[in-house]
Amino acid sequence: MLIHQLNFAHMYQQHMQQAQRSRKEPEHWDKKAQQMAQNCANPNDPYLLRFRELMDFTGAQTLLDVGCGPGSVSLCLANQFQSVMGIDYSGGMIEMAQQRANKMDIHNASFKKLAWEDSWEALPKFDIAVASRSTLVDDLKTALLKLNRQTNLRVYTTHTVNPTFIDENIIREIGREVIRLPTYIYAVNILHQLGIHARVDFIKNPTKSGFDSFAAFADSVNWSLKNLTAEETEKLRHYYDAQTASGKQIPYPSRDWAMVSWDVINESELTL
Repeated sequence: MLIHQLNFAHMYQQHMQQAQRSRKEPEHWDKKAQQMAQNCANPNDPYLLRFRELMDFTGAQTLLDVGCGPGSVSLCLANQFQSVMGIDYSGGMIEMAQQRANKMDIHNASFKKLAWEDSWEALPKFDIAVASRSTLVDDLKTALLKLNRQTNLRVYTTHTVNPTFIDENIIREIGREVIRLPTYIYAVNILHQLGIHARVDFIKNPTKSGFDSFAAFADSVNWSLKNLTAEETEKLRHYYDAQTASGKQIPYPSRDWAMVSWDVINESELTL
């Protein structure tokens, strides 16, 4: 089979099903809103600085931020636009984003509770749309088409580079199954099959020295894998002790991102 005969949109959906990736309910993110506001919304965060650097603001007055979380991107970019809007299916995230906007004295930003799967017909079109670290959806083709349809000029999305958020050896060490998620390459190929020639840039995670304590290591693993049991924590402790005893330093997980962006084209020009 040749590459043009492959249906990447269908392959992506199959990959998500095999990964048994379940959609987290809004309540899951409601509980994390405050923590994410602290961890992901620092305007000097290297990820946000690089994201902004890669954007072209020419001729753009309005911004849509899809899956906005606590307003990490939209509030960071608010001074570039006449108005920005963030949408998210988590009411807690929307509330946190508005609180941050008020605290930062930003008056040109608004936030609305709205999911990828909802109708966006009531929204106006925006000059630029971004979807930052919010693209691991059930139906990627539909999501990309919605972004293209809702935007006048340019779209910027970021996707994972690595199929796991943590070293696969560590996952195996504690006895869990390694679940590999779809990466950015699906977005590139789906867009190509739609007739959109996307650009790909990379946002590298700054190199950090290894973990300086077991507590920090365990917290990092638990953040990625969720709900570590006492038995798994004990196995993790054994792994950590064995690595440090042999003089090895356990590196922080690589969380690199790929920015997949494109100039909007008319729907009549798409290969649907």
